[in-house]
Amino acid sequence: MDIYLPIAELPVNLFLVLGLGGAVGFLSGMFGVGGGFLMTPLLILLGVPAAVAVATQAPQILASSVSGVLAQFRRKAVDVKMGWVLVAGGLVGSFVGVSVFAWLKRLGHIDLFVSAAYVLFLGTVAALMLSESLGTLVRSRRPAAAPRRRQHNWAHRWPLKVRFPTSRLYISAFLPLAVGAFGGLLAAILGIGGGFVMIPAMIYIIRMPSGVVIGTSLFQICFVSAATTFLHAYENGTVDILLALLLIAGGVVGAQFGTRAGTYLRGEQLRLLLAAMVLLVCGKLAWDLVVAPVDPYTVTQ
Repeated sequence: MDIYLPIAELPVNLFLVLGLGGAVGFLSGMFGVGGGFLMTPLLILLGVPAAVAVATQAPQILASSVSGVLAQFRRKAVDVKMGWVLVAGGLVGSFVGVSVFAWLKRLGHIDLFVSAAYVLFLGTVAALMLSESLGTLVRSRRPAAAPRRRQHNWAHRWPLKVRFPTSRLYISAFLPLAVGAFGGLLAAILGIGGGFVMIPAMIYIIRMPSGVVIGTSLFQICFVSAATTFLHAYENGTVDILLALLLIAGGVVGAQFGTRAGTYLRGEQLRLLLAAMVLLVCGKLAWDLVVAPVDPYTVTQ
């Protein structure tokens, strides 16, 4: 059963799109990460123009993030003060990102830029994730070492320090502003929630306690995704709501099964599987960049 996507301007199989949303939702539930960094390249491989694939991820990420942050609020696992600083940086980053996105779209280079950026970005992230997971597996077979005392890094010497009681931090406000801006930039240009980048940055750079990191990240992503959806729709006209609704419907169902499946594997095993999957997607995108097209006269918007 085919349906026509008005913004993407192509017919797609209804059950294929629902299945794609369900599959990525399953992976998101299993690995505990947002599916934007997988869904966007998969939509591109499906034939959806890169500009539409990137922009349509924002409402899907918004829907899943709202559900997640409400659950985190019930657990009192959200640093709202830190979250608002991250939101401020994220809004600036998303505005800059949408402006750059629109400029690249006018030049006609957006498809090439998004595919190349995903190859470089996903390849780097997957390689680091694979290395870290293998290292964890090796260390788990050795005697446990004494825990090291947490030390402040260079960024904690920045000015304009603010207290964040929930996170038990006294740091420069510029630090979360910069981290939030980077997450907003990624959301606008690459169509990802940024959680799998934001969470490590919040832990290792800002040094937030792990108990409030996920909830605070979701808090920021809600506002940034909403702003990115509006900006992409207003500035670029590339948000396909019909496609987004289908992906959301499939993702909600898939996430429930993925969450249950994730309980049967250890953390490092999950990261190894995720890294392998990301490398496969990255490899297919890289292959499409260098292989000669079947029809060299076919163009996409």
